[in-house]
Amino acid sequence: MDSLNGSYPTTPRLPLITLTEAREAVRLLQHFADDSPEGRDADAWVAEVALRLPAED
Repeated sequence: MDSLNGSYPTTPRLPLITLTEAREAVRLLQHFADDSPEGRDADAWVAEVALRLPAED
């Protein structure tokens, strides 16, 4: 068991989301972009996340 002082496991961990999953999430979230406040927020967030993804080969 890890102690409270912050010992961390040394084994590698899987990423929270894979690149393929991130691209799919961006693609799907683009469908929520519209003129509503939520749609504009979705559009802005998707655009920001898409810029962080590496270019496709």
